Amino acid sequence: MEDFPKTFLAGSADSGKRLDQFLASQLAETSRARVQQLIAEEKVLVNDAAAKASLRLRGGERIEVLGSPTLPPLRAIAEDIPLDIAYEDEDLAVVNKAAGMMVHAGAGATEDERNRGTLVNALLHHFGQLSTVGGELRPGIVHRLDRATSGLIVVAKNDEAHRRLAAQFARRKVKKTYLALVHGLVKPDRGTISSSISRDRVRRTRMTTRRSGGREAITHYQVQKRIASKYGKFTLLELRIDTGRTHQIRVHLASLRHPVVGDTLYGAPREARTKDAAISLPRNFLHAAELQFEHPRTNQLMKFCRPLPDELETFLSLVAE
Repeated sequence: MEDFPKTFLAGSADSGKRLDQFLASQLAETSRARVQQLIAEEKVLVNDAAAKASLRLRGGERIEVLGSPTLPPLRAIAEDIPLDIAYEDEDLAVVNKAAGMMVHAGAGATEDERNRGTLVNALLHHFGQLSTVGGELRPGIVHRLDRATSGLIVVAKNDEAHRRLAAQFARRKVKKTYLALVHGLVKPDRGTISSSISRDRVRRTRMTTRRSGGREAITHYQVQKRIASKYGKFTLLELRIDTGRTHQIRVHLASLRHPVVGDTLYGAPREARTKDAAISLPRNFLHAAELQFEHPRTNQLMKFCRPLPDELETFLSLVAE
């Protein structure tokens, strides 16, 4: 980008598009990550007002780009970080992500500590070449897991594999199964939560089911075990999600008043406590245990499983005593 300001008019065909998606298509030599950086720096105005990257256009908006980003180039940095690789071939890899690891850095990251220790950085070191569809900060990333969630994630090594995998996610053909330990005794043996999800207006790091007009979200759950222990009451759940909204499982379970153990953002106590005993978990008890999809090249059905990591298995054993 060289001549500023630049002005665009959203047409009726752009209705429903995100603001960052629209601008990335208009600014041919600018990645979506750089577009998000521009928006974060308030160098993009929609009808003369600052807006968020996630703004959904209706058509007819006047969009003005005031200048270029001021931060250094956005790119992920290869780092020698151990990975638990469940499978890999020339098109993709399936990795068992550890809790505490961010999948990728945020749009404002630079080559400093904020862009260290991510899954993307580890992937770049181990595989070298990844798909470019997601931009310079998210090479290979087709879907995400929360930082405090462990488990299976598929990454794309080339753009064609990325597009075909993304299409499977969009058509809800990918099956994702999670294990979660929640507070309290969940009474129905199985059920479906279909509350829409949107960002909390007050606490922007949280999502909520209490606002109208959110995005569709569907979570199915089945009780695996109910536990009444000296630390309190818990339920181990197996969950399958049809959609992949931010914090979906966590916010859905919290809406039932059964927050995930360790998830203080959504109402879980910092420690499970009774008058006789107390126990705490420094991460969320949420694990992506199974992942099933069709191979993007061969169409072969691929299914991968990973058991609970040691820290969750130990915690479960303690509360189940």
